[in-house]
Amino acid sequence: SGINAEYGKNRNRNEGLFTADQNLRKDDARSTRQNPDGQRRGYECPEERDYYPYWGPSPWMDIAILSNNATVERCEFYKNNSENVVGRFYCKYPDEYFKYKEATYQGIKDIPITKEECEAIDLGADNTGAAFAAPVWVQADPFGIPPPECVEADWSRDNHNGNGMDGFPNVYNWTVPDHTISDNCVLRLRYNITTGEFAEGGFDPEIDASLNANNNNGATQLDVATQFGLTEAEGEDRGYEFEGNPQVQVFEDSDVALQLAINTAQYGRTFQDRTHVFAVRPKPEGTVEGQSIINMNVRGKRGNIVQVYPAVEYDFQPNRVQMRTGDYIHVQWTGSDTNPGNNDGQGRAGTDRSNMILIRNITYDKEGATLEQTTANEQQGQWSSNYPIIITNDTTFMGLTNADIISAALIEQTQFGGDMEELDDAGTYYNMGLRRITMAGVYNYMCTRNNNFSNRSQKGRIVITTAPFVQKKIGQAGGEVELPNGDAALIIDPNALSAAVLFYIEEEEGTLEQSTEEEVATRRRRRREAGDEDDEEVDEEIAIEADAETGSSASKIIAVYPQELVLNKSMARLKVKYSSEAADTTFVAMVTSQGTYASLPASRVESMSGGSAQFQISSGGKYQVLKYPYVPVIIAFCILAIVLTALVIGMAIFFKQNPSAWYRVKRTFGGDV
Repeated sequence: SGINAEYGKNRNRNEGLFTADQNLRKDDARSTRQNPDGQRRGYECPEERDYYPYWGPSPWMDIAILSNNATVERCEFYKNNSENVVGRFYCKYPDEYFKYKEATYQGIKDIPITKEECEAIDLGADNTGAAFAAPVWVQADPFGIPPPECVEADWSRDNHNGNGMDGFPNVYNWTVPDHTISDNCVLRLRYNITTGEFAEGGFDPEIDASLNANNNNGATQLDVATQFGLTEAEGEDRGYEFEGNPQVQVFEDSDVALQLAINTAQYGRTFQDRTHVFAVRPKPEGTVEGQSIINMNVRGKRGNIVQVYPAVEYDFQPNRVQMRTGDYIHVQWTGSDTNPGNNDGQGRAGTDRSNMILIRNITYDKEGATLEQTTANEQQGQWSSNYPIIITNDTTFMGLTNADIISAALIEQTQFGGDMEELDDAGTYYNMGLRRITMAGVYNYMCTRNNNFSNRSQKGRIVITTAPFVQKKIGQAGGEVELPNGDAALIIDPNALSAAVLFYIEEEEGTLEQSTEEEVATRRRRRREAGDEDDEEVDEEIAIEADAETGSSASKIIAVYPQELVLNKSMARLKVKYSSEAADTTFVAMVTSQGTYASLPASRVESMSGGSAQFQISSGGKYQVLKYPYVPVIIAFCILAIVLTALVIGMAIFFKQNPSAWYRVKRTFGGDV
């Protein structure tokens, strides 16, 4: 921001930082180890850009920190030191001083960054001799919002456009908070990297200015030698030191040295610091609370993969979406008329446009299933096809109106005439507006202009279900993921996981039941065919199949994925709401990833009262609170029935042996004699 630009120019740099052997040319916050000449790009403050958490006030609110080393300790450090929750100290100059400097065209420099230096400053007097008030060391207010989320970053191969293991782009799903509502929002993405030469990933507090090279010349004092089992002297003799382009002797019995391409300004640095301008507007009146709103966009630009790199060719974003009926979708994207004129692509040179239309339905049997079986899941469009559907008044697409379906295909409702077969004369910005999804199904769609087979593909898929679901990544720092309706929540303790896991929780109708003998036999046969053991390995504490309890449902079925994931039961728990009418007659059942029915022992149940049960789990699977008749009540009814039966039999025998007694009873109650 502009505030950062002047901030970096006027503020003293932190001279306690490790700057290696770099010669920093400026004494203000524009010069850093990776930016020694003090160059500034845009409105950045280089020192604030290169270090996080920064020690001075900043206009940036933290959203999330993604790291390949998101340990509990590191994440706690990030969260506890975010400006979201902790205000920064700074040296506050009097307003009159700033006004005087501006009126006399004088700049302000050398603003101190420590309390001692701040309080020692004498600002002097203005041109009338009036003395300025002394600066004050104050703490700015924090932003007063929750700390940033801290999770493991997904793996991605270098220089492959951020694509993950499955070939799709890695993403972070951000739920936009209400406090960001503004037409002038800026999203900042910063990519930092620290190399293995820095202990604790650079978090070692002893890595400071004391390790800098003397007079910015020669090797630094950063310990590299011991990482290779060498003494400090051996490291110096053999070139195992942190300096520019060192020559290292890799052979013990030879003086042959190999030179490394090391620039100390690049080891541990910010590689990218990008900003994007956007607007956040309030939800329209009548929007149902508690329902998700999916922002459907288009990413990429015109050109082939070489011309657009490091960007990408066109793609819908998100490319794959799962929603539930009742959620909302906001379809909108921007195009451009100012792409490089020689970039490859369809339509008028220099332009890019996108539209959204269902792909034609499958017309053949697939993978041994008939056409009717293949399309039985309400699937619209065949992903591998490259022709669009024929739009009629009966066309269904997520429950959108026919007008919306046509609008998404033409992307310009007001266009009349012109060159529209490749959408050249349609507008650059398309906005369908907020729409509520009312129809479940699987919808595969495409862009007719940019889906150029063998060159580029622009397709997307939307899966809409009726069941509540949620997905969230949880890593070493632990976390919680809760269904939107609050019926269930998964709680993972810190250090329960060694790596990040994407959890998916879904609510289902029905009742968990024991398997039949035929189902058990089928599972065993399939495991043998797959080369696995006949019997599934299940936690020894859990009673399975015939030994397990059974009952009727007191809650919905809660499915936790990945089902095959093994968890430490003392560090993972599931919270489930159930019918309070079930009271003390409840227990917890589960079905494992192999389909084995089991019941959890009472020792796993941490609490069960007031319609809420919390219990430990040791794996993914399907869980449900079940109920069975209360045993003491059953016993009481049985005893009562026995007593009544015995009483009736005894009376019958007595009256048979004493007929006169029977006649007296009948006379007493008005019967005939």
